[in-house]
Amino acid sequence: MATLYPLKFKTIFKDKIWGGEKIRTYLGKDFSPLPNCGETWEVSGVKSDVSVVQNGPLEGQTLAALLETHQEELVGKKVYERFGNEFPLLIKFIDANEDLSIQVHPNDELARKRHNSFGKTEMWYILQADAGASLIAGFNQPLDQEIYLEKFNSGHLTDILNKEEAKAGDVFFLPAGRVHTIGKGLLIAEIQQTSDITYRIYDFDRVDDKGNKRELHTEEALAAIDYNFYPEYKSLYKEKLNEPVEVVTCPYFTTNILEYTESVSRDYTTKDSFVIHVCVAGSYTLLYGEESLKVSMGDCILIPASINRVTLHAQKGFKILESYI
Repeated sequence: MATLYPLKFKTIFKDKIWGGEKIRTYLGKDFSPLPNCGETWEVSGVKSDVSVVQNGPLEGQTLAALLETHQEELVGKKVYERFGNEFPLLIKFIDANEDLSIQVHPNDELARKRHNSFGKTEMWYILQADAGASLIAGFNQPLDQEIYLEKFNSGHLTDILNKEEAKAGDVFFLPAGRVHTIGKGLLIAEIQQTSDITYRIYDFDRVDDKGNKRELHTEEALAAIDYNFYPEYKSLYKEKLNEPVEVVTCPYFTTNILEYTESVSRDYTTKDSFVIHVCVAGSYTLLYGEESLKVSMGDCILIPASINRVTLHAQKGFKILESYI
């Protein structure tokens, strides 16, 4: 059985009606075969799109096969006891050349009941934003299902949605149940539960190249929506150079931002979890034992739970999202 090491996976490209060019031009993934690449899946255990190892002796093996073989050595004892042979996180990049549909995701309980699936709690990190770009997260006023349906049925749904300007570096945490959409002009790194269940509420009456509108899930969404009003939807944090900053912690993942102009060692001994690095700026060399791996912007690296200590050797500086369970 091959020894585990930091893993990089083959990018899975997704064609979307609202996709654009930034996956290629900004992230440098110029091997995309798609003219409208809206998403890439970088680390995925979703059964229809399981990631395949790109680097090292395990090249060609699937994440699912590695998990079955290595179990807690790959993901950690507590994580394996909780999730078994289902990898619990999905890592994406999303390029919105047009507004995405207004949508909502079910929580664990509803997703299990309806789809035998995890729910979908997620977070967004804004990598790049065109001038004036915005997104929707939650409601802008207190309401209940009755008021929601009144606005929806009268064609005034957008009147009750919370619209936020978005710029590079912004973080939005989106627990399951929060109505949301990514707006035109945003390039986003997304960390989420392993789930591909989306209830599409409204799609701006768009049609595909055959003149067909996309399916809506109006009724399904009603039981999934969190109708509560919250005073703040953006995750407020203070940027710190050469010091980790925790930006999201929830039952499904914790994410830190590490922005460094110098080398740093990370000790994961107490985590009992795999760790994922999403490089959102710059580059570094990941040192582990006697080995090393070059990491550049747009790379996503899965560090197995069996590797307790790594060093991130900075050339000119880097910024990463560091996530674990």
